[in-house]
Amino acid sequence: MKTYAMPHTTLTVPAVIAGMMRIGELDDAAIRTLVRTALDNGITYFDHADIYGRNHHCERRFAEALRMSPQERSGIIIQTKCGIQPGLEGTFYDFSREHILAAVDESLAALRTDYLDVLLLHRPDTLVEPDEVAAAFDELERAGKVRHFGVSNHTPGQIALLARSVRQPLVVNQMQLSITHSSLLAQGIAANMGAEDQSVSRDLGLIDFARLNGITLQAWSPFQSGFFTGVFLGDPQYAGLNAVLNRLASKYGVTPMGIATAWITRHPANIQVVLGTTQPGRVAEAAAGADIPLTRSEWYELFRVAGHIVP
Repeated sequence: MKTYAMPHTTLTVPAVIAGMMRIGELDDAAIRTLVRTALDNGITYFDHADIYGRNHHCERRFAEALRMSPQERSGIIIQTKCGIQPGLEGTFYDFSREHILAAVDESLAALRTDYLDVLLLHRPDTLVEPDEVAAAFDELERAGKVRHFGVSNHTPGQIALLARSVRQPLVVNQMQLSITHSSLLAQGIAANMGAEDQSVSRDLGLIDFARLNGITLQAWSPFQSGFFTGVFLGDPQYAGLNAVLNRLASKYGVTPMGIATAWITRHPANIQVVLGTTQPGRVAEAAAGADIPLTRSEWYELFRVAGHIVP
C-alpha cells in the first residue's frame, strides 16, 4: 500500500482510508472481518463521524467489536468529525466551542480511546466564530485529546478564515471526488473557456490551495457518479467509462474498482481515497488499485471518457 508523510504531522498515512459510515448494523464478527481485511491490505486509517449512525452509534460499534488493546490502538489512525447537528426542525451546523468540546468527549467515550489522531470540522458552519474554534482546539490539544485538526467540505476561503485564528495547522480537507464528480480537478483544465460549463469554478481553486498549503485532501464517495446518485461502476449510463475501466483492469490485473481508485491516487497531490463499503472483498479490490501507476495517457483517457473536456 502506497503511503504518504502527511504534511504538518508526524503521521505516515496510507493512500486508502476505511470509512466506517455504514457499520452500524453489522454484528461484531462482520466489523472485525472488515477491519482485519483493511489492516491486511495496509489500510491503517479509519474514518468516523459523530453523525454516522446518529449519536456516535458507528463509533460505539467500532469500539465494541474490536475492544482494542493499547498496543492495537497505537497501530492505527482514528479520525472523526463533528459539527453536524440533527435538530428537530432540521439539520444545522455548530462550530461553537461548547459543541466541539462536548462532541469530542462523546467520541472519545464511544471509541473507548484517550485521544483522536485527527479531528475534522464536518461541514462549514456559516455562523462560525473562528476564535471559538481556536479556543476549543487549544483546549483539546492541551488535554491530549486531539493530536491533529482539519476540516471537511470547506472552500479555500473558509479554511483561510479559520486559519487566521486557529494556531494548529489544518492538515486535512475531506471532499467528494470521483472520476465523474471531479470539478475540483476539471475546472483548471478548462480554465477561461467561457462557453463551457466545466470552466466555471465551483471549488475556488481548492486543489491548488491544498497543494500550496500542505493540506491533505481525502476523497469521499470515490465511486459515486454524482452527489449520492449511485455508483458509476457497472452503470450502463457510463458504458464508455466502464469499457475503459474494464480494459485497464485487465491490463493491470485488478478490478475496475481498483482502477477507479488508482485514478485518484495517481494524482501528485497525494489524495487519500475514503472507502464507504462494508464488504471486505471491495476493500481488498480498492486497496489493490492504490499502487497502480496509471500513465498520463490512461489518466486523461478516463477523465475524458467520463465526460470532461481535455481541450
